[in-house]
Amino acid sequence: MESERNSEKMSKQKRERNVLAFTGATALAVIAVNFAITAFKRRHKKKGSLDASIYLQGSIVRVNLSAAEILKLADKIVSKSKEVHDAVASVPLDKVTFMNVISPLAELEAQQFPLVQSCVFPKLVCTSDDVCKSSAEAERKIDAHMLSCSNREDVYRVVKAVAATGEWVSPEAKRYIQSLVRDFERSGLNLTISKREEVQRLRDQIDELSLQYVRNLNDDKTFLLFSEADLLGLPPEFLKSLDKAENGIFKVTLKSHHVAAVLELCKCAFEPLKVGRTRRLVAVAYGKRCGGINLSVLESLVELRHKFARLLGYSNYADYALDLRMAKSSSKVFEFLEEISASLTDLASRELLMLKDLKRKEEGELPFGIEDLLYYVRRVEELQFDLDFGAVKQYFPVNLVLSGIFKVFQDLFGLRFEEVLDAVVWHSDVRVFSVFDLSSNDLLGYFYLDIYKREGKYAHTCVVALQNGALSSTGARQIPVALLISQIQKDIVGHPSLLRFSEVVNFFHEFGHVVQQICNRASFARFSGLRVDPDFVEIPAQLLENWCYESFSLKLISGFHQDITTPIKDEICKSLKRRRYAFSALKLKQEILYCIFDQIIHSADNVDIVELFKHLHPKVMLGLPMLEGTNPASCFPRSAIGFESACYSRIWSEVFAADIFACKFRDGLLNQRVGMQFRNNVLAPGGSKEPIEILSDFLGREPSIQAFVDSRAECSL
Repeated sequence: MESERNSEKMSKQKRERNVLAFTGATALAVIAVNFAITAFKRRHKKKGSLDASIYLQGSIVRVNLSAAEILKLADKIVSKSKEVHDAVASVPLDKVTFMNVISPLAELEAQQFPLVQSCVFPKLVCTSDDVCKSSAEAERKIDAHMLSCSNREDVYRVVKAVAATGEWVSPEAKRYIQSLVRDFERSGLNLTISKREEVQRLRDQIDELSLQYVRNLNDDKTFLLFSEADLLGLPPEFLKSLDKAENGIFKVTLKSHHVAAVLELCKCAFEPLKVGRTRRLVAVAYGKRCGGINLSVLESLVELRHKFARLLGYSNYADYALDLRMAKSSSKVFEFLEEISASLTDLASRELLMLKDLKRKEEGELPFGIEDLLYYVRRVEELQFDLDFGAVKQYFPVNLVLSGIFKVFQDLFGLRFEEVLDAVVWHSDVRVFSVFDLSSNDLLGYFYLDIYKREGKYAHTCVVALQNGALSSTGARQIPVALLISQIQKDIVGHPSLLRFSEVVNFFHEFGHVVQQICNRASFARFSGLRVDPDFVEIPAQLLENWCYESFSLKLISGFHQDITTPIKDEICKSLKRRRYAFSALKLKQEILYCIFDQIIHSADNVDIVELFKHLHPKVMLGLPMLEGTNPASCFPRSAIGFESACYSRIWSEVFAADIFACKFRDGLLNQRVGMQFRNNVLAPGGSKEPIEILSDFLGREPSIQAFVDSRAECSL
């Protein structure tokens, strides 16, 4: 009976799905209306209608778990994992095979990843405190178990024994076995017990110091006092948001949103002696945060990282960190950064001269400092571009943007999206779509959209992989599932939800990750979807941002909110494209400065961190000195946690994305032949092949920085 009821539900689902595979501007308007209607229907479902909802065929992701169910599932995950690891470890070394050692571990990864995510993702989307607490507790419990698994010498021995047999079922299987061995050995399991204990002790110390560095910054309560005249140019709503001292003077904290507003908007004061004073005071105070304590923390942190890496057989920490990345070595990273920096020097020099000239006109013969950069970049943009972002926003109603993005991705990559109206979800705003191959009609995967603002929900736009694609030992394919989270304001009667242009770009970027997750065809979950080389993972999303700056595609995703058949104007499209790279060379120089600093401290011993920054700053920043009294190393968290020795990675992915776009897509934004090549040859392999091999095969040559440099020069002012 249960199977019959499920069959009836599936039939009903098929009848009610909305097929999104239209073409043409009129059809795009129809899609947008469809989006609005189905969103309205979802939000106005009758109470209790979730009871009649269906689960997604092929997905083992569990949604709507209670706090108790999450903890119970976490216990089951740990228990099953221990059972499989114990069974694998019990295989005699002279009896090991791919099927009795490697295959069980691979299937465990594939089956447990969606269950782990079922425990973890609720803390991002659920508004129940109990569920969020259980989700966080489950994550800690599972993480602790995974750490213990990575230190199981008995499992390492049998995996190493399989590797020694040379029994490779396929090149991807060989890569998988090598990755298992590598991960065990990066935990120190190839070392003596005493050295292994030292590795763990160092790891614990490193983790604590990294968190301490960030805690120090978060706990900093420093503020500066300014009169209203000192804050000339800042909008009234910003001033209203500031706390005040007893005498009515404004308190400006050193939190990033306060500092950015002041450095970007604060005009020069009327008194000659106070010209630019506020910006400078805020910039200096921001650069001095945690100066003494965090400098000491970072020095200890770097020293411990080098010791840790050398115990594991690496010459320095950079080589340890980069061994898992496309770049592979610090020498390659230095070469990359220096080549980019040198290629941009002439353009950056012209940009700096333009800013200096404008400051001279507005403030007199005062020297241009790094604290002036954001303010005068904005001033030139105001003078050069006729862009009112409030007016631009009127062309991006959220339903139209989403339907336009759907059309671009379907046409480009040969996909078909269908909404699943009765899927089980955790909130009535959440929508679910199935993704099919356009020609074969094969189901490729699913994605959830949870894009509207809710109290307690994760505050940023991101994509979470919920289930990775994989092949089982029987040849059955597990399909991928993704979740896109955002915080967009819902439509209100008479006030449609409109997106800022930056939000439009974010959506394109994140949909790039959705397609990356769905279109992957790797055999092992470890290589599937977003689980790829960290230097590679952002390339598809960075590539797809380009569609937001081309008139043809901008008109597909835009329409005036009162008449969506009226697309965005050509002049606005041109201004948005030109503004994209305005002063990009100078901004990149500043980012490269921090990347070089990060790479040096993690590839050399006994570096004087303060002197290094003083030396690098004028060298990279075209003579601009570091602000007197500041110490950027004390307030640079990317080098302390998360991106240590890898700060270059964002630029790396942007460079390769620019090369792909210029070489393959610029002259055919909806060229499905090229799009399918990208889908099949770049997205499909995922982590199953070396990224540089994937990109070189697709481009027909090794990647180059030239398109990246040229794109900046083309849009120069």
